[in-house]
Amino acid sequence: MRPKASELTWGLFFGILFGFLLHKGGATDYDVILGQLLLTDFTVLKIMLSAVVVGAVGIHALQSRGRVKLSPSSGSWGKNAVGGLIFGVGFGLLGYCPGTIAGAIGSGRLDALVGGLPGILLGSWLFAVVYPRAKDGLLQKGAFRDVTLPELLRLPRWAVIGLLSAAIGVLLAVVEKAAL
Repeated sequence: MRPKASELTWGLFFGILFGFLLHKGGATDYDVILGQLLLTDFTVLKIMLSAVVVGAVGIHALQSRGRVKLSPSSGSWGKNAVGGLIFGVGFGLLGYCPGTIAGAIGSGRLDALVGGLPGILLGSWLFAVVYPRAKDGLLQKGAFRDVTLPELLRLPRWAVIGLLSAAIGVLLAVVEKAAL
């Protein structure tokens, strides 16, 4: 099914807003990302955990109103390992993830444009070449079903979101206190 122009427009708007907020939060700054990798600056962790809470509340509010339909996909330990390795190598080598590369390019960072963008394109191409051979083998190792956290815990989704938000709030408070 092809997305409507209005859906693409909203996607573009929120993508630009997300990139802007990443930039304003410091997540497109190489030194901030390096500090996160060295466990000396937790700015990126705070931004991403806050985004998890906002995203969870937002997507489930939209679902409650019938505006979106969630379709969880099944996963596997193989998919997580391969994806984690690809992400980790790129992140470790350049200090950017795909979202922060886009934000860094938007803020004029040459390293993201010259190293990050070609890296994303090369990595995507390489994955597309390897995927047909790996999809029924390595990527299926340790398969698990398409279950959501509320289904797994057998709790109402808003209860899980409340518990998740509270746990993240406590973690953010601990991280903030430890950073002082």
